Amino acid sequence: MDFSSVKNIIFDLGGVIINIDYAKSTDALRAFAAQSTEVDFSQKAQSELFDLYERGDISCAEFRDGLRQEYRITATDEQIDEAWNTMLLDIPAERIALLRALSKQYRLFLLSNTNAIHMKAFNQIVEQAHGIPGLDGLFEKAYYSHLVRKRKPGAEVFEHILQENGLNAQETLFIDDSIQHIVGAQSVGLQTLHLAPPLTINEVLKEAVAEHES
Repeated sequence: MDFSSVKNIIFDLGGVIINIDYAKSTDALRAFAAQSTEVDFSQKAQSELFDLYERGDISCAEFRDGLRQEYRITATDEQIDEAWNTMLLDIPAERIALLRALSKQYRLFLLSNTNAIHMKAFNQIVEQAHGIPGLDGLFEKAYYSHLVRKRKPGAEVFEHILQENGLNAQETLFIDDSIQHIVGAQSVGLQTLHLAPPLTINEVLKEAVAEHES
């Protein structure tokens, strides 16, 4: 990819910066559910309950109660949170180093469809593993769906970031591992990079760092 026209980079979080396994959470929640219940949450699609929670339209307590009602889950708040967080794996040190290197040459932003329970958990992961208080400090600004009340792939969340930070869409690269989010970004004119497994940001952005170092 030619990075010569890129001045700004917007990163997705799950599957791009933090390794993630959706099945770990759905399996863990199903263990507390009625027999043969399938928890409708994946990379490509999810039920309205998860959409509501990621948009900040319902509280953590309402989300937990919604899981209990929709999937007939019998579990404490703590058990639900622990099960819900099992999808969050690790953040490799080389990705932290890459972001720090890129921040010297590009304006960096984070855009994640996430929620309050996960936000607390992934900030604990980065603090315990890398000694930094959270992810926000690695970016000029971080945008979390439950706080901005907008979710990918809706055009409005991309437009919000562009307008708030005075970014030119044609000079801005968006990186995500979900194709539906890539399509949403393309609809507002962003450059895009679909990080399809097993690709990592360290592999695909080597040239972005090298271009400025050359």
